[in-house]
Parts: sequence; structure tokens; C-alpha cells
Amino acid sequence: MNQIFKNRLLLLFSVMLFCANSIIKAQSNQFYNDAYQTIDNMLNDKQQYSFKEAVFSVENSYYQGKLDTDKLNREVNFLKNFANAIIQNRDLTYKQSDKEKVSKYAAVYSIMCQTLPIAVRDTVIDYKPFYYEFNDVFGHNDITNLFVSKLLTTKKGNCNSMPYLYKILAEELGVEANLALAPNHVYIKHQIKSDGWYNTELTSGIFPQDSWLMASGYIHLDAIKNGVFMKALNNKESLALCLFDLAQAYNRNFPNNDGEFVLKATNRALEVYPNFAKALILKAETHKAQFEKLMNNQNLKTDNPENIKIAQKDLKAKELFELMTKEYSHIYDIGYRQMPEEMYLDWLVSLKTEREKYENKNLLNNFTK
Repeated sequence: MNQIFKNRLLLLFSVMLFCANSIIKAQSNQFYNDAYQTIDNMLNDKQQYSFKEAVFSVENSYYQGKLDTDKLNREVNFLKNFANAIIQNRDLTYKQSDKEKVSKYAAVYSIMCQTLPIAVRDTVIDYKPFYYEFNDVFGHNDITNLFVSKLLTTKKGNCNSMPYLYKILAEELGVEANLALAPNHVYIKHQIKSDGWYNTELTSGIFPQDSWLMASGYIHLDAIKNGVFMKALNNKESLALCLFDLAQAYNRNFPNNDGEFVLKATNRALEVYPNFAKALILKAETHKAQFEKLMNNQNLKTDNPENIKIAQKDLKAKELFELMTKEYSHIYDIGYRQMPEEMYLDWLVSLKTEREKYENKNLLNNFTK
């Protein structure tokens, strides 16, 4: 009798554990589903566009609803008020008719990149800007190193979080800021009357000419022509970046997922921005992972070319293999080239070491009193 009771108790415990895990998983997925829906509603004009809300919804999904968005909004509001104070208390040398807009760009740039004196009662203190953190710049060890929430908390950021925050602050001030992509990189593009389109590089606080971007050696002319790199992204294309971030965060939360949600997010991103290389790569990598799972189910080792042929006797495996092969070819055809991470860091540093060679000095002069 005691053994029967123990067996029943063990069975009951197992069922309860299974149910608890299912509920936790369902709740976890719901955070991602809600974030996806928020961004999708913005893309479909069913909800007011807000890059800030899109970014924080992605980050909140990763934190499983525990992100203190109220605190983050207070931080953003403080920076917005600070920017308005800068605008009111300095006069740029810039004299074109769009001076009001440019003054807002200059204020956000100052907050992001410059040490500024602040009068607090009878004391003047220095406001410290955000700065580039060279540790884990790609978020391999900790994806939160790419988050705006972490940037706001630590003032340490990278080429993902810093341009995102710049765009958020610009939109808080009522002006547009266009994100743009380079190999492994995100930066800001603006259009003004004096200079036309110009670049703002937040990792070093410089306004580089396009020649610096081309100096990487990994921007193929086809990539420019096809909008893979150096394109000023509109707001909906910027939301496509958020959908990619959402899919990437989902993979970190659920590393053994079936790929369904990741493909849903990347496919929606590609509807908006068809030549978005990172989304194309993640889509192909997801199909590759699905193919390899089918190989594993057949007890076939993935490092043997002969096994790949054997696996394709399965119709689903054959379909996935052909699909991912086509996808990788397309990525190459539109001009994307993978830049080694070590080379990327060297290229990034070159902007400071060769500043005289690449900087738009006229723009820097316009952004001073």
C-alpha cells in the first residue's frame, strides 16, 4: 500500500511539474507575442508609432515582464528636458532655415557624446556623456549589453543601443532620426539644408564622411544599391530592426525552440525591409537549425556531407535544405559580405585614430556656438 501511494504521489508530482512548466512557457511566449503584436500594430497603423515603445517592448520580453519601463521613461523624460534646456541656452552658428530642427539634433548629440557643465544651485558640475563599451560589443555573452535599458542604467553602450537611444530622444523632441546600417554596425543619418545627408557616429562622437564607411572594405557596391548598407531607414524599416531584435532575444530565452516564432518575426521584418541582411541571415540560420534537427532525428551526424544527402530523402529535410541554400545565395547576391568581428573593432577605432581623414569639419563647426 505504501509503495502504491508513493507511486501515485510521484505521478501527481510529475503531472504538476509538467503543468507548471507549460504555464511558465506559455506566459514566457505571451510576452513575446504581445511585443510582436505591438510592433505589428504600428506597422499596420493600428497603433501610434513609437520607436521607444517598440524597443522597450522587446527588452521587456527578454526580461519576462520585469523591466521597469516607468523608470526608463522617467530617464528618457529627464534627458528630453535636458535637451530642451540646452536648446534654450545656446545659439548655434548654423544659419539655415531649418535651424530649429538642427538645434534639436545638436542637443541630442551633446547629451550622447559631450561633457557638459550643469549649474546646480551655486555649484557647477559636469554632465558625463554615454560612452562606448568595448566588452562584449555583439552581446555574445550577455544580450542585454545591446539594450537601451542597460545603456540608460550604466551609460555604457555600443553601436546598437547608442543609435537606438539617439533616435528615441530625437523623436521625443519631435524630429526624425534615421537609423542606417553598415557591417556589424548601426549609425545615424540626418538630412539638413547646409550639408544634405550627413552621418553621426555615436561610438566616437564624430560626423564621418561616407568614405570612412567604405574604408571597411566590406561594403560592396551591390549592397549600397540594394539598400543593405548605408540606407537611411524610415520609421517602419526601423521597426523591422526591432522585430529582428525580438527574434534574437527569443532565441536566447528559448535556445531549443522550434523556430516558428523566430521565422514569424523575421518574415514580418522582411516584408517591411526585404534586403535586411541580419533578418535574412537569421531566417536562413533558423532553417538550417531545423534541417539539422531532422538529421539528428535520423541519427545522422551533421559534419558528414554524405549524411546531408541521405537526410534529404526525407521530403521535409529536402525542402529545408533547398530553402536555406537559396537563402544563403540570395544574401550573397544582394551584396552582403560578413565582416570579421576583430576587423570590425579595428575599423571602429580607425575613426578616432584617423579622425582628420574622415571627419566632416564643417558640420562640427555648425554644431557649436
